[in-house]
Amino acid sequence: MSRAEGRVVDSSGAVVPGVVVRLVSQVAGASREATTGTDGRFVFDEVALGLYDVIASAPGFSIAQQSLRLSTRPVTLDLVLRPGALAEELTVFGTRIGGSEEMRRRIPGAVDILTTDALERAHVFSTSEALRKIAGVVVRDEEGLGLRPNIAIRGLNPTRSTKVLLLEDGVPTAYAPYGDNASYYHPPIDRFERVEVLKGSSQIGYGPVTLGAVINYITTEPPTKPTFSVGVAGGNRSYFEGDLGAGGTFGTTGVWVYVLRKQADGARDNINTELNDLNVKITQPLGPTHSLSAKGNFYGEDSQVTYSGLRTDEYAAAPRSNPFVNDSFVGRRWSGSGAYRGLLGGRVAWTTTAYYQTFDRDWWRQSSNSGQRPNDSSDPACGGMANLLTACGTEGRLRSYASGGIENRARVSFTAGSTTQETDAGFRFHTENQNRLQENGDFPTARAGRRVEDNQRTTDAWSAFVQHRAQWSGLIIVPGVRLERVAYARTNRLLGVSGETTLTEWIPGVGAAYAAGDETTIFVGTHRGFAPPRAEDIINNTTGGVVDLDPERSWNYEVGARTSAAPGISVAATLFRLDYENEIVPASLAGGVGSVLTNGGQTLHQGLEVGLTADSMQRISGTHALYASAALTWLPTAEFTGTRFSSASGSTTVSVSGNRLPYAPEGTATVTLGYRHRIGLDAQIEAQHVGDQFGDDLNTREATPDGQRGLIPAYTYWNLAATWRLPIGGSVYVAVKNLFDDTFIVDRARGILPGNSRLVHVGATWRF
Repeated sequence: MSRAEGRVVDSSGAVVPGVVVRLVSQVAGASREATTGTDGRFVFDEVALGLYDVIASAPGFSIAQQSLRLSTRPVTLDLVLRPGALAEELTVFGTRIGGSEEMRRRIPGAVDILTTDALERAHVFSTSEALRKIAGVVVRDEEGLGLRPNIAIRGLNPTRSTKVLLLEDGVPTAYAPYGDNASYYHPPIDRFERVEVLKGSSQIGYGPVTLGAVINYITTEPPTKPTFSVGVAGGNRSYFEGDLGAGGTFGTTGVWVYVLRKQADGARDNINTELNDLNVKITQPLGPTHSLSAKGNFYGEDSQVTYSGLRTDEYAAAPRSNPFVNDSFVGRRWSGSGAYRGLLGGRVAWTTTAYYQTFDRDWWRQSSNSGQRPNDSSDPACGGMANLLTACGTEGRLRSYASGGIENRARVSFTAGSTTQETDAGFRFHTENQNRLQENGDFPTARAGRRVEDNQRTTDAWSAFVQHRAQWSGLIIVPGVRLERVAYARTNRLLGVSGETTLTEWIPGVGAAYAAGDETTIFVGTHRGFAPPRAEDIINNTTGGVVDLDPERSWNYEVGARTSAAPGISVAATLFRLDYENEIVPASLAGGVGSVLTNGGQTLHQGLEVGLTADSMQRISGTHALYASAALTWLPTAEFTGTRFSSASGSTTVSVSGNRLPYAPEGTATVTLGYRHRIGLDAQIEAQHVGDQFGDDLNTREATPDGQRGLIPAYTYWNLAATWRLPIGGSVYVAVKNLFDDTFIVDRARGILPGNSRLVHVGATWRF
């Protein structure tokens, strides 16, 4: 016989009395109960040897669970309870998927986390570089700085990251996630301490996009003591980065302020960016079970950057050239959010979050794709731009967005017989307003001109969800459903034409997770994939009539396992299948040939993703340590399965059924090997590989003259990083991206775009 004892505390470390603690045999299923006293402690005496689950539950808190093996030696453990909606999954404000491995195990689906340590060791330059460390994720580069990453999940179209839901501290970052879920703004990776990716059926708790994944970026929490951090780095390609962080807890109020300045040249000539970012985060407890949080952000970007890629002959002659020296992008974003979290009536964990953001973007460009090029002999009076749509001048795509909403979420926990139960429910109202202007100037340097577009698009959305979690010892089953109702309106001010329509969608899902031993979880799930159409595509611009455009719909399936059975080694593997009833695709080639979207019909994506981490220091103590990580994706199937004709200009009667989807490489891999010494040295080398891709639905192999069609050959490049951690609390480092300065194609959508050239930068950080 043996003995198990311990205590139950909350997230602040305070003991929690009156908690029901159950000891459940993993073999026989028999259970015993105890209740914590005023000191938060519990004891189970005279317990048979074997494998057990210890489960602690209290009204308004998420369930805490830990597996243990009882031998002749007594076991002592602590269990941590967290207020309801603050526990193991993405929630509305500042919440983390995995506060502990115990919580992460309970998620019935694939989940990946990039920690502060992983981001700092690699000294990631951009969001694109960071996300490639996650299995199942492919990021297509654009300007070379990761400012507008094109994120694909499991073979979905990466363009403008429209098929993922991007959150920051649980709040949507896209300027119009319902009416135009495109990423012309993306927060800089530098201000985040953690990145979380949730791909399974639990996505239905967040919406509206449930197709590929939820990506949640977590900002730094205010520290408990006064803290300052300073960082500075510089390198080739005019690279400079400086950041300053300061904060602490003063009385009961926590404050963290972070300022970032970043500038660099892009992947091509005549591309450079300067950005400034300011983030303020404040927390205020209102007692042991209630708190307020607030966050504000300003982001400013000034870039010389073009929209157009290169033709095939231009790329062959000078792969990093860019003839458009006058193109300009100016972006300004203001955002704010506030949240209340608390325990109501002693039973219900409640979160209310309000958020609002504005984003203004002026992009003046001479070309929208590689089919539009200067012709010096055609019109020398205005610089040779006569063959462009704008005669010889420039197009000003002037956009202004405002969006906001309020969301309430609640969790109730209870027991029913031998099972523990939790119910999550939420309701959100969200509104968006888009003002879109286009002015065509007469000269390449013009910043005003004839107005050819004046559109207002508004979207109001109401959503609600409920998910129930039932647990029997090591088995957890989580069914749920989400409702989305979207109201669209569009006004063409130039023609005086308006139109409106509504859309309603039910999104069900169910997942299950089973704890197969102390450190292994097996999971399975299915859910409805959904994304609403854009406002500009569902309402005709000249008539105001409703366009026959369905939402994107799919059935997504996954089965997998994650384990950390051996000390220092963790493995996760997931088989996935995305069966699309209707994937929305461009009606013609991207990049200015045509922007209207159309029903793409049936597609199928299925494959395997594997994530691996290993660290010898957790297995063997000593001066030296080796560590490794790998993110591997195999996508043997990514194809048109229904009746589908090509979207390529001049080929719209050609069937592409059975063809591979564009921008869906069969294999991708990011592999990292590192060495760490106890004196503070850390060095790593990383290989990022992307397999062959097609640039069009015809699966064209030979490049077309405009560069927009043809095979994108596989490429592999190497990154290197070395850090020396100083005893005074800081570090110095050197990082090299694209170590061998390889040149390769990453995109053909608007013409050929090359990947980044070699970037060498050195830096130093201090935290005190």
